[in-house]
Amino acid sequence: MDTLEFLRAHPLLEGVPAETLAALAAKTEEMHYGPGELILRAGEPGVIFGIIREGRAEAVKGYGTGQRKRLGIVEEGECFGEISLMTGESTSADVIALTNVEALLLPEEMFSRTVATNRKSVQYLSRLIARRLRAHAPEPVEPKAARPTYALGATAPMRVLVVNCGSSSLKYNYFDTSSEEPLARGLVERIGTPEARHVYNGPQGQCEEKLPNADHGRAFDAAAAMLVDPKRGVLQSLKDLTVIGHRVVHGGGKLDAPTVVTASTKETIRTMASLAPLHNPVNLLGIELCEKLVPGIPQVAVFDTAFHQKMPPAAYLYAIPYQLAEKEGLRRYGFHGTSHEFVSRCAARHLRRRFSELKLISCHLGNGVSMAAIEHGRSIDTSMGLTPLEGLVMGTRSGDVDPGLLLYLMREHQLNAQQLDDLLNKESGLKGLSGLSQDMRELETAADSGNRNALIAIQCFCYRAKKYLGAYLAALGGADALIFTGGIGQGSPGTRARICQGLSQMGILLDEEANRNARVGAGQVAEISDPESGVRVLVIGTDEERMIAQQAVQAVRHAGVTMVLQQKTDRPIPIGVSAHHVHLTPDHVAALFGTGHQLTRFADLSQPGQYACNEQVALVGPKARIEHIRVLGPVRKESQVEISRTEEFKLGIDAPIRASGDLAGSPGLRLEGSAGSVQLDHGVINALRHIHMSPEDALTFALRDKDVVRVRIAGPRSLIFGDVLVRVHPEFRLEMHIDTDEANAAEISPGAVCYLDSIQERARV
Repeated sequence: MDTLEFLRAHPLLEGVPAETLAALAAKTEEMHYGPGELILRAGEPGVIFGIIREGRAEAVKGYGTGQRKRLGIVEEGECFGEISLMTGESTSADVIALTNVEALLLPEEMFSRTVATNRKSVQYLSRLIARRLRAHAPEPVEPKAARPTYALGATAPMRVLVVNCGSSSLKYNYFDTSSEEPLARGLVERIGTPEARHVYNGPQGQCEEKLPNADHGRAFDAAAAMLVDPKRGVLQSLKDLTVIGHRVVHGGGKLDAPTVVTASTKETIRTMASLAPLHNPVNLLGIELCEKLVPGIPQVAVFDTAFHQKMPPAAYLYAIPYQLAEKEGLRRYGFHGTSHEFVSRCAARHLRRRFSELKLISCHLGNGVSMAAIEHGRSIDTSMGLTPLEGLVMGTRSGDVDPGLLLYLMREHQLNAQQLDDLLNKESGLKGLSGLSQDMRELETAADSGNRNALIAIQCFCYRAKKYLGAYLAALGGADALIFTGGIGQGSPGTRARICQGLSQMGILLDEEANRNARVGAGQVAEISDPESGVRVLVIGTDEERMIAQQAVQAVRHAGVTMVLQQKTDRPIPIGVSAHHVHLTPDHVAALFGTGHQLTRFADLSQPGQYACNEQVALVGPKARIEHIRVLGPVRKESQVEISRTEEFKLGIDAPIRASGDLAGSPGLRLEGSAGSVQLDHGVINALRHIHMSPEDALTFALRDKDVVRVRIAGPRSLIFGDVLVRVHPEFRLEMHIDTDEANAAEISPGAVCYLDSIQERARV
């Protein structure tokens, strides 16, 4: 029986159209294993789904240890890998062949779309997942050293071109998913001048060609010719590319994730050119030239601003009239987001912690300089603002200045807008302070030789960075790690030492020898903190091109899921408005309502097993109290208070936006009950908006646990909610939960429903 016949006969794929089934079979991988061979390793990313075609296997924990435990047998015709595929967690068990085994490995994304569009497949797999989840819930497993089959987060072979089109340059890198490193790279510089030249590095080494007076079109033609050159190239044809990823500086508030380019995307990039006039027009030109060179190949825009678009309003708003800011989009956007995210994820791997649980401060120090405060995987503040001019002292940019200084220069020196732009962007910063150079290496040499202005410029650069570092430590309430990256951050031990000097009381202490000797390449990590330092200090080589390649791959994968979501207009999701409430531990129930007290049911809630209780408490904060807050049952392992933004202001606290149960670092308050009170030192949050789904619902939408989606709400004030967390469990009933403030903003009425619009972020290990 060939693969197509086997899949056609399997109950999982009953009812799948013949054409779809044939396409799935063509991409299914056939693997053979001998007795005792490892089929699936615990700790690997959850992207593998397989079916035993012949033979038997066993699922075990503790393989190769004295604590080895068999979880079950995988018989002929049965599936494996489905739980990690659904939860997004690393695989929680090893699958070992008991006999000679022939297994079929199905491609993750195509498989998901096949299941989502076939009702019988959804029912079959959801019953299997529910049964196995109830039998043994998967436990988080520390990832092992084994690499996934494909690089860049891909689940299949892909060929990726990364393009960074500047006003006078074109940089490009070619990746395929056999390696995290580029197989070829090139640079066309000094475009539009007689000195324009093209430097290319490929498998056969480096070569160079002159392109006098070349425009961008000719630069792209030269790059394309080299990539397909029979001797030096890496492609037979540009049509072999899977995706092209583009660096785009400004995506505004709408484009908050890597985005497959459409006419609408291009229009937004064009609109945002008013805020990035030197970058967005030429970034868009690069996209359009690639469309002409390789029509039909998906293109993905990766925005410098995207990573920072989850900042709270208090961090991104300017204190100017709100209506003006709203109308013109005048707010802080932040930049260098691709670099900040890349090094932060590298730090998480180095620390062997989940990115979503860390507090990090990332310092990108180069000719452009910015910092970011990152909490639980979200940028909550960053130093650059509406433009890259705000923030720290940079190579030629001033960073923060008193707005009154600009008024003074306009009034007393009659400087116009263009002159001010040139002064602040091109003649200030290290260059302006020193009167010598914007290059930190030259300034350090000059300072060592006694040049006072060079020394002052360096001191000013480091002092401003130290001020922001202290502010971000306060904003985060401490940090797990401090990251240095960028040309100066990676290459200047003296700058790192000056910024960290005197911060031992804030938990930052350097190992001087480690700091002097730190050398890192792209993606590499060196730890330079003293063993006694409370905050780990890391030097990490940034690699924005690799991050763009990874995000381009992810965007293409997301596109298939988004297509499924947008086809499900017949699946409305009920909206539940979650008012303020409290979850309690048994000990806190006793303290608040009396020893031996048991919570009593007032009314059942929409989610099975959850109920509102007769018991109520008062919340007492630094500023005020709120009475009659209902307790929800059953009891939990940790007490938790969920309130809205309006209520946190009334109480006088700042609660973070978090998923239920994610309470570390959150503020506390006092609870008062009928028999006593409890002082919580943490546990107060604004609940992240979320959707409860059963495995069957999730499979229908091609989603999995911890995915983040966008949701469309129709009605008097039609809008799209982003950052909606998907939660999957066999006991869940389909429903979206938002708080009262969000419901008021959308003018939600009883019985309201919403529809899934697109996937924003795929769950990651």
